[in-house]
Amino acid sequence: MEHNHMTEGETEKLETMNDIEQSLTSAAIEGNLVTLEKLFEQDPLILDKSALKCSDKTPLHIAAIFGHVNFTQKITELSSDMCFARDKDGRNPLHIAAIKGKGEVLKVLVEARPLAAREKTDGGATILHLCVKYNQLEALKIVVEVIKDFEFLNAKNDDGLTILHLAVLDQQIETVRYLVDNNIDVNAKNASGKTALDILEGKNMNAEIAKILQDSKALRSKEMSNTGWLDKKRDAIMIVATLIATFAFQAGLNPAGGVWQDDLFPSDLIQNNNGSPSPSPWRIPHRAGEAIMAYYRPKYFRYFVRANTVAFVSSLSTILLLISGLPFKRRFFMWFLMVIMWLTITSVALTYGISIMMVTPKGHRKTLSHVIETAVTVWCIVMSLLLLGNTIRLIRKWINGGGFKKFDSRIGNSGIQARSQE
Repeated sequence: MEHNHMTEGETEKLETMNDIEQSLTSAAIEGNLVTLEKLFEQDPLILDKSALKCSDKTPLHIAAIFGHVNFTQKITELSSDMCFARDKDGRNPLHIAAIKGKGEVLKVLVEARPLAAREKTDGGATILHLCVKYNQLEALKIVVEVIKDFEFLNAKNDDGLTILHLAVLDQQIETVRYLVDNNIDVNAKNASGKTALDILEGKNMNAEIAKILQDSKALRSKEMSNTGWLDKKRDAIMIVATLIATFAFQAGLNPAGGVWQDDLFPSDLIQNNNGSPSPSPWRIPHRAGEAIMAYYRPKYFRYFVRANTVAFVSSLSTILLLISGLPFKRRFFMWFLMVIMWLTITSVALTYGISIMMVTPKGHRKTLSHVIETAVTVWCIVMSLLLLGNTIRLIRKWINGGGFKKFDSRIGNSGIQARSQE
């Protein structure tokens, strides 16, 4: 038969454990290091046990609430894993320190366990979201300066909101200014596809926040069609550019018609009776690895090398531009990338045409040459019109936006002034 009654010894032991836990809690409230050290000497596992048994806040949570820096530091030295313990609301001690604005405690905790600062609450909010939600700018600065991570800075909660969205919603002017100065993505979209500027216009417009965002080149979602396309297609463009670069490299090493497989020097030629070299076209002096096309179609070979080199260099330039971090949100850089891609694809088309001409039998070459010439001509015309149209549109946008006036005023005011934002 099962008994539910505890023995006298077990009861006394439970009371002793409860007393120890109560003493630990009291020490955390008071920030009493002496009591903490004594309890730890009695039981080195006391902090781990407290974290496992606690139904709500651990001693480290409590120390964070009251801002006991030395007590917090001592606990992290004895058991830094307590930084990951969560209370009933799904918040660890770092979250609590951020909410309460206990900057010194927060700094100790973040430096002790940076990974704990990256944990999200049960609602999907990061510690940065909590800093903004509870308007704790100094706490936000501490975390941002210790954890220098662009992706972490721009993380979204379960509602698709970044900390910039929250700051704009709450109209926290200084927080918005700080975030913009620390390279936050000003054009990140929430779950509804709205940017920070869209959100601001949906509320009572705050002129100061609007100016901060506009100075940082923030855009409305409807203005981001080109940049949105580039963000979605960046990886695809990178793959295509890499494939073209690989193709151009291989074509340069092994052009159409192949390369000589052996050396043939003048002394090796079969001599005629009169002592002159054999007139056979396949007995031209050469070295192994040289392009056969260069000997029998030197004109085509020159065109082939030029087109292939342009394709190779422009594809590498595309890769470099995509990984350079240039602000493609600006129309000029989008136009520049378009020109490079135009050169790349057109050069590949020319390389293909020349290669086909080289491997086509002589009887079919004339007909094929007309087809290729027509196709290349039409292609170049279409691409030129697209390039011209986009160039005109770029210039018109610049003129309508006061580009010449801005340029003249900068020269007139201070000679030549470099501005980080144009």
